[in-house]
Amino acid sequence: MKNFTYLYILVLTFALFASCTSENNDNIENTKPGQSSLYFNGDIITMEGDSPEYAEALVEQSGKILFVGTEEEAREKAGTNYAEIDLKGKTLVPGFIDGHAHFYGFGAQAVMANLLASPDGNCDSIPALITTLKEWHAANGTDKTKGWIVGMGFDDAVLAEKRFPTKEDLDQVSTEIPIMVIHISGHFSVVNSKGLELLNITSETMNPEGGVIRRMEGSNEPNGVLEELAAIPAMIDKISPTEPEMIDYYMDKGQEMAVRYGYTTAVEGRAMSNHEQIADYASRGKLNIDILSYIDYMFPRYMETEWYSKEYKNHYRIAGLKLTLDGSPQGRTAWRTIPYLIPPDGQKDGYSGYPAIPEDEKVMEIVDLAFANNWQLKTHCNGDAAFDQLCRALGPAVAKYGNQNRRNTLVHGQLIRPDQIDSLKKYDLIASLFPMHTFYWGDWYDEIIGPDKAQQISPIKSALNKGVRVTSHTDAPVALPNLMMIMWTTVNRVSRSGKIMGPAERLTPYEALQSFTIGGAYQFFEENEKGSLKAGKLADMVILDQNPLKVDPMKLKEIKVLQTIKGGKTVYSAM
Repeated sequence: MKNFTYLYILVLTFALFASCTSENNDNIENTKPGQSSLYFNGDIITMEGDSPEYAEALVEQSGKILFVGTEEEAREKAGTNYAEIDLKGKTLVPGFIDGHAHFYGFGAQAVMANLLASPDGNCDSIPALITTLKEWHAANGTDKTKGWIVGMGFDDAVLAEKRFPTKEDLDQVSTEIPIMVIHISGHFSVVNSKGLELLNITSETMNPEGGVIRRMEGSNEPNGVLEELAAIPAMIDKISPTEPEMIDYYMDKGQEMAVRYGYTTAVEGRAMSNHEQIADYASRGKLNIDILSYIDYMFPRYMETEWYSKEYKNHYRIAGLKLTLDGSPQGRTAWRTIPYLIPPDGQKDGYSGYPAIPEDEKVMEIVDLAFANNWQLKTHCNGDAAFDQLCRALGPAVAKYGNQNRRNTLVHGQLIRPDQIDSLKKYDLIASLFPMHTFYWGDWYDEIIGPDKAQQISPIKSALNKGVRVTSHTDAPVALPNLMMIMWTTVNRVSRSGKIMGPAERLTPYEALQSFTIGGAYQFFEENEKGSLKAGKLADMVILDQNPLKVDPMKLKEIKVLQTIKGGKTVYSAM
């Protein structure tokens, strides 16, 4: 799933930015420069240590945590004129740091038609998808989507028909307006007949390297379905906003979505030219949370700019380089060493996905470049063959340059083999894994890779037990950027049908919470400033309506973010 890869990351720009003030905690906003704020009367989980630690009170001053400990001592530390924030039994935790997502894509989830299946949307069949597109167009027009009807998040694994929609399905919405719908993985899109015409895709159009134009049975006529690099450039070109006012609109919406789900640090996991838009937005002082980008390997020039730094400038920085080696496992473009049990449409028995970069030499050049420049490398691998390719490139680079504290990261790792976990440890890779797949596609994996292999997806506990640093992530906008849902899936690993997917790979609630607080901070070299509630760190915090360490684990996904606090300032409140 992760391979949210290009698609989402660029094809869309997205969702909600609003600083809301709190009805009950207005004193947070009204504190004077230098005035302290005292948080008390709730569960304050510090995330310090390997087991849960609680504090009675926390004092914030000038955007940083001044004190964490007993309420009596906190009141002494706070001084004589401080604001009181009564948690009223709610829970205070560190701000959320998603191990991998596509911030630049959040806004599309708010702007474009929601084609997600239940419980995140209503598109459980192709007729429902067609109805949703019609209703969205009637309500929104196409002014904000460059003249196209656009929807995001359809999932062939869940649709009643168990197939991709085609141009013929989308033509039922309109034959005069171009339409593009984007797969939940971000690796595929489908366009209608008008869309194919505007993209100049015909029966004579060849498949691009690293992509496939699916055809109607028995002919070369495109059926509207585009895979990987046949889809991504079109999505970027035809959907991403280009007018300054519209770019800001999408960015505003994306930031609002992030803070609504408790993000104080968000990641653009595969930045290309959209880096320039984020940087411009930051330069104008419009970011109110921290955003860090990983630059796609095809755009190394951005690594030479002022934005590549360990320090944020106006809440933005480039953190490293992104390498993508394969596609989506649920979409069956992830590169495996063994075949899928059910090949996708147009493929024959024995199909096992394919590499994004077929030549090992090219991958070795990219890895060598990252090591030579000491750039942190984040690599997308879903299939075990893709991970084997990464290891073939890492070996020479590690031998040549050493590997101390690089914190290079594997993203997704859905279908890596159990024996490859040793390679994660050998090459000191952080594993940002993706247990969300257990719910969204666990039942689908039973069909396409078999029940035994399906139990091994996203082996996060096995990696942790072998001493590998782990984080978890949303890969949003693949799904909603809801880290409480991520926590629920990481702890329970329950499929849509209720089947437990790899019980031995479940994390405890505390381990799961670590994975997107202190774990995320460590992954990004920010553990000294973020990730736990400790004196001297930034006052990046989230107030939850329930304690995730005390509720029934099956109710974790019901927990709501009530308030998001960045550097001591409330950036979102539902209180």
